[in-house]
Amino acid sequence: MIVCVCHRISEREIARHARAGLSFDEIQLELGVATQCGCCEQTARAVVAQCGASNPVAALHNTLDAPGAHATALH
Repeated sequence: MIVCVCHRISEREIARHARAGLSFDEIQLELGVATQCGCCEQTARAVVAQCGASNPVAALHNTLDAPGAHATALH
C-alpha cells in the first residue's frame, strides 16, 4: 500500500528502512515521507514503530488495519 502519495512511498519501503534500524526522522530525510502535505505522517510513524529494530518481525497489517489508518494513508 502507498503510504505517502506525494512521494509515492510504500509501507514496504518504510518498513524495510525501519527494520534496518533507521528512526522515523532518518527515514523522513532519506525518503521524503511526510515532508509535503503531511497527511501520511501518522501512518508512516505507525509503520516505523511496528517494524523498528526493537520489533523486527512485527505484523505490519495490524497497524494498517487500525481505524483511520487507511484514510490517513490515502490523503
